Amino acid sequence: MKKFLAVLAVVAIVAFAAPAFAANPFMDVPAGHWSYDAVAQLASKGIVSGYPDGAFKGGQPATRYEVASVVARALAYEDLRHASKEDLEMLKKLVMEFKDELDALGVKVDKIDKRVAVLEDRLGGGKLRGIFRFDAKFGTGDNDHANTWTRQAVSKNEFSKENFRLFLSKQIDEKTYFETQYRAGAWASGQNKNGKGRGEVTESSWNKVFVNTVLPYDVNFRFGRFQFDWEGDHGLYIDEDAAFGDWRADGFEFTKKWGNFRGVGVIGRNTSGERRNELFGAAYASMLYAVKFDWKPTDKFWVAGMGYWQQGDGAATDDLRVNTYGAAAGFKFTPAVELKGIYYWQNFSGWTGIKNGDDAKSWKAILDVKQDALKFTSLWVEYAQEDNWFGGNNDQDWVAKYSLGTYLETGVLNVRPHNEQTTKYWHVQAKQKWTKKFGTFLRYTRADWDTAGQDTATEWGAGVTYQYTPAIAFMLAYDSVDYGAGGKQYGNKLAPLEGKDNLIIFRTTVRF
Repeated sequence: MKKFLAVLAVVAIVAFAAPAFAANPFMDVPAGHWSYDAVAQLASKGIVSGYPDGAFKGGQPATRYEVASVVARALAYEDLRHASKEDLEMLKKLVMEFKDELDALGVKVDKIDKRVAVLEDRLGGGKLRGIFRFDAKFGTGDNDHANTWTRQAVSKNEFSKENFRLFLSKQIDEKTYFETQYRAGAWASGQNKNGKGRGEVTESSWNKVFVNTVLPYDVNFRFGRFQFDWEGDHGLYIDEDAAFGDWRADGFEFTKKWGNFRGVGVIGRNTSGERRNELFGAAYASMLYAVKFDWKPTDKFWVAGMGYWQQGDGAATDDLRVNTYGAAAGFKFTPAVELKGIYYWQNFSGWTGIKNGDDAKSWKAILDVKQDALKFTSLWVEYAQEDNWFGGNNDQDWVAKYSLGTYLETGVLNVRPHNEQTTKYWHVQAKQKWTKKFGTFLRYTRADWDTAGQDTATEWGAGVTYQYTPAIAFMLAYDSVDYGAGGKQYGNKLAPLEGKDNLIIFRTTVRF
């Protein structure tokens, strides 16, 4: 009797204790007995079957087969992702004790060991991960020493610590963890990038510091300085940045799932990101409110809607408002072929830089074909239209999109105009994975600025990648951009930028 009740108590823990049910279907367990709630819950979930007459027969010794059956039903019922380490350890002991019987029942128990190992790894201490990307760039072209891949008007070539990031995390308990990110180098260091990754590392920042936990009703709660990237969540860009969003903010984020439906809300300020944020001053004196809902009823289809409301919150910015709304969707014809896209519309007030800036739009449609479909290559075909006064990530002087992902880079966005016209973009990438280590890629971008006196800009490139070890990778690539005539470099006080720039880049990336 004691042995059987002990087994029931352990299984009840793993199945999660809950308030007692109104009635116990097993007649011979008296009310008030310590196992009453456990037996009632096990019975309600089908873990304990009882006997045909409805009695539990607590005074009758249980056979090993009967105990193994109880454990097997617990394993079949329980979602082990939600069990604690202590619960799993107890269940693991039961599994070892009744291994032969469980084998006879055909019960697979390997997931318990895996789950215990995951919990031990998470709760054992802090974790340190990182990435270091070093670029050697050799530039040529019509702009000679002023080519945009290197130090402007100084050199043709450049070596730079392009990207250095450390990720530190600590699992506080089973539902709560802390994470921070340290950045340095040329790319997205979180500073003004004056050093551009050259020489001593003088620019750095702790640009993420947050805690993530779970509130009642399974609401995921994040607070501190964190990053949210809703385009990235749905695979809507392939290069370094989204058309809009992908920001860091000080604030709070709430996420709740209801089956295939998910809602996310952000309340924050001190937002990093696109140039429109700079309208709010050097300290980004604005409040940010953002909401996204997405629904994925099947593996083939998803849809999402989102809104960003930026409101000035400073002595000189109280009248500024930037409101941006987005609608996105995707459909998979096969697991390897997806058509997807997003549409943004934006209005803002208190800013007079563009007279009809109350009606800016940006949208893109993407055909994403994995190599599994075509066998010899993957294919990304993107067509986009964006008003030249739309406040998004294309409106930058560090031109993160449609590029190889380096600062001071050749890229069509170097000469993006700021006027009342609409630019049309084509961006195509094809990547080939030949072996586990070797790969190649081709890329092409075209931007028609729809601007009198400014030529269409094009860029193309090709490269080879090699995964030397699981941690170390190399890339050798050639890239060429043709700005045409009439272009001006927005990030360099509208200096003329015309003709061609070419680049050979050798990149070494280490992940640890």
